[in-house]
Amino acid sequence: MTKPTRVEVNCTTGETSIIELTDAEIADMQAAQAQAELDQAAKDAADADKATAKAALLKRLGITADEAALLLA
Repeated sequence: MTKPTRVEVNCTTGETSIIELTDAEIADMQAAQAQAELDQAAKDAADADKATAKAALLKRLGITADEAALLLA
């Protein structure tokens, strides 16, 4: 399997270089990807909790989401 690469462009000369990532750069990239996935999962869970709480409140009030929007407009 080939290593991931990055492209470096020297703006002065216009020279383009394709450089393989080091093991440390690959590890950093994988750690950042794992953290992004954890952050997205946490956001999704918070969004689901918020939607559940909103639905429960609307049910308690006995109104629909459209009616609530009218009240808040």
